[in-house]
Amino acid sequence: MSYGLKLLIKGDYACFTRPEMKVERVSYDVMTPSAARGVIEAIHWKPAIRWVIDRIHVLAPVRFENIRRNEIASKISASTVKTAMKARTVSGLHLNVDEDRQQRAMMALRHVVYGVEAHLEMTPRAGAEDNPAKHIEMARRRAEKGQHFHQPCLGVREFPADVTLVEEFPESTLPEAERNRDLGWMLYDIAYDRGREAMFFHARLEDGVIDLEKARQEGLAR
Repeated sequence: MSYGLKLLIKGDYACFTRPEMKVERVSYDVMTPSAARGVIEAIHWKPAIRWVIDRIHVLAPVRFENIRRNEIASKISASTVKTAMKARTVSGLHLNVDEDRQQRAMMALRHVVYGVEAHLEMTPRAGAEDNPAKHIEMARRRAEKGQHFHQPCLGVREFPADVTLVEEFPESTLPEAERNRDLGWMLYDIAYDRGREAMFFHARLEDGVIDLEKARQEGLAR
């Protein structure tokens, strides 16, 4: 028996950053599987489960907009945090925001609408009380009520995601000319249990849908 759910995800802006862009942020044309998983995990996640994205439906035209935003050039190092924890003080846990601030360009997506199909799997950390039906019901209930552990976002935290649990997706407004495209290599996910190993897949938009089940069968590149 398959335990899954369908979510309609919308937002005014989105940026699913291409990792090969080192200076300025440039978004992929569509949402990445890892970003979709992040949205679902913001609603419901436990160590006992793992969310797997099956399909991403692109329901709106792919439109880009160039914007500029302020970012911080550095971050507090892990060693500094560990030192503060051992000393039991927050002294030194700060950044000189004015000196570190920099303005960067971003090629972001505008007015995005996605339909995401996903299912969950149990992990080795599941206990005797854990089962797929229990967790999928919890996820559906939280999505229906608009509950989440933190604000779901579309690539970056400044771009919040509007998430709705649905039984069927609305009719797509993606133009016919954009419904079948080869999107090239796209980030699939990051394997944190293997030293943050990046996994990629050959993304194809077929009738407006990226089929991740098919991509996994074809094999992922590392």
